[in-house]
Amino acid sequence: MKNSIIMMVLFGIMTSVNAQDWPDLNHFKEANEKLAAPTEEENRVVFMGNSITIGWLKTRPDFFEGKPYINRGISGQTTPQMLLRFRQDVIELKPKVVVILAGTNDIAGNTGPSTLDMISDNIISMAELARANGIKVVLSSTLPAYDYPWKPGMEPAKKIVALNQMIKTYAELNNIIYLDYFSAMADERNGLPEKYAHDGVHPTAEGYKVMEPIVEIAISEALNSGE
Repeated sequence: MKNSIIMMVLFGIMTSVNAQDWPDLNHFKEANEKLAAPTEEENRVVFMGNSITIGWLKTRPDFFEGKPYINRGISGQTTPQMLLRFRQDVIELKPKVVVILAGTNDIAGNTGPSTLDMISDNIISMAELARANGIKVVLSSTLPAYDYPWKPGMEPAKKIVALNQMIKTYAELNNIIYLDYFSAMADERNGLPEKYAHDGVHPTAEGYKVMEPIVEIAISEALNSGE
């Protein structure tokens, strides 16, 4: 009984600490402090996102090796959490380009109910922050998802299509590169096929292989744009 009480207290303390760092600012704090400033000729790129972004580094590490690419994905995160850590995890790293991939966890309701307008507003705010600091922006389409294994029944497919249209329209109106993963990966259900994501959400190595040349083209276009 005594041990159970101690465990409950410890769990309460841990939950409280996590709640106080809702955007998880501590996640990359040490890594950011150790990161040297970019050289003048370095084309540094920060990948901002969620589990799909950080999973890329874990599943296909070779894609990042030997390149000035910095991965700042945190599993489960929604756009308001990313927006709160955007200055620390993107702007202060002084990249030339940021690749933003976000939205699916908002649709899943990971941090509470969220409308498409709310998601779009947060993505736009990140883009505006980047541009105000001289960082070129690549806005990625949200990846296809027919269902969420951790929250079934949310019917995300149509919402993702609508969100991507909002992101694309904003990008076109503001001379920002729009990175269309969706069209290259979606199946007839507007979901991810088994070969690209065993759970229907998180890409396999084959899924990331489809994404890699597309993002490389987008990064090149951003670096060479007159923005």
